[in-house]
Amino acid sequence: MNPPGTGSLEVICGSMFSGKSEELIRRLTRAQIARRRVQVFKPKIDDRYSEVEVVSHGGLRLLAIAVASSADVLERTDARTEVVGLDEVQFFDAGIVDVASRLADLGKRVIAAGLDQDYLGRPFEPMPALMAAAEEITKTRAICVRCGAPASRTQRLVESTERVVVGAAGLYEARCRRCFEPGVASVEGSLPFPEDGDGTRSNS
Repeated sequence: MNPPGTGSLEVICGSMFSGKSEELIRRLTRAQIARRRVQVFKPKIDDRYSEVEVVSHGGLRLLAIAVASSADVLERTDARTEVVGLDEVQFFDAGIVDVASRLADLGKRVIAAGLDQDYLGRPFEPMPALMAAAEEITKTRAICVRCGAPASRTQRLVESTERVVVGAAGLYEARCRRCFEPGVASVEGSLPFPEDGDGTRSNS
């Protein structure tokens, strides 16, 4: 953790169910324990579990402000805020890169979490640009539900060519490089891992 007043950008990335939101919540909670002023933002499109909280697949929760655009993040960040959390960054517009960098330039610690690849295994903008601007990048991995190997890709289980289909277990699962089928909606052969918060299918 940087000294108070030292701006920085930290990016947490990985596939679905890899613990991204859980790690974001952990860092923000530690900042609160350290008596830092914290604000958390999430895109309005992500209302799977709550409209006013960041929620991990494992059930961890943290109050957040739902916004429609990156400009709203900048507008609603209090000047006294020391730490800014951003969840599901892949759902923000491209302006979130400039917003995060500007907040860091103002001396704030910015922590952003999101998917680094889409359902086809392609870089999920604006995450690549955000990662390039970051001082620190943490890549989390899940467990492949087919073979049990470390997983870094998100398999879509429903037929759709839309890049953004908001969902969780039932619509997506984690796969390793070998088991990943880009753009194929297939669950045949998947292992019945429980959703119990052990990092297999429960962490975002």
